Amino acid sequence: MPPVQMLRELLEGLVERFGVDAEVEVAECDGVLTGRIDGQDVGSLIGRRGQTIDAIQHLAQRIVLGSGRPETRLMVDVGGYRERRAAVLKVEADRAANEAVRSGGAVELDPAPAVERRLVHEYLRDRGDVRTESRGEEPERCLVVFPLD
Repeated sequence: MPPVQMLRELLEGLVERFGVDAEVEVAECDGVLTGRIDGQDVGSLIGRRGQTIDAIQHLAQRIVLGSGRPETRLMVDVGGYRERRAAVLKVEADRAANEAVRSGGAVELDPAPAVERRLVHEYLRDRGDVRTESRGEEPERCLVVFPLD
C-alpha cells in the first residue's frame, strides 16, 4: 500500500477512535508526507503541550515509513497546531539569539521534542551570528543558542 494511503487510513482510524468530527487530508510534496486533521473539537488529538500530536506523528512515522524510506519526512498537523507552534518557537528563537549575541553567552531554551528543536535549528541556521546545539536527555533535551565568536 502506498505511504499516502497508509497515512490516510491510519489518521482516519484515529479520528474515528477518538470520536472526533474531523476531515483528514494527506499529501506528499518535496520528500515530506503530510497529514492534516481539521475539525471543531480536535483538541484531544493535540493533547497537553502537543504530547498527543507528537505521539501520533511518531507512531505514524514507524507504521507508515518504518525504516525503508529515510529520505522521506512525515508530519502530522491537527487544527493548524504545528503552524501556530512554529510561529511561537520562532519568536522564542529570535529572543534567545538576540540575548546570546547581546550577552556573549549561551542561552538555553525550554525542553522541547525533537521536531520543535529541529525547527529552531533550521530557523536560526541562516542567521549568521549564532549557532545551536541540543543538550540533555529526553524528555528534558533542549536547544542551546551560542553567539558566534
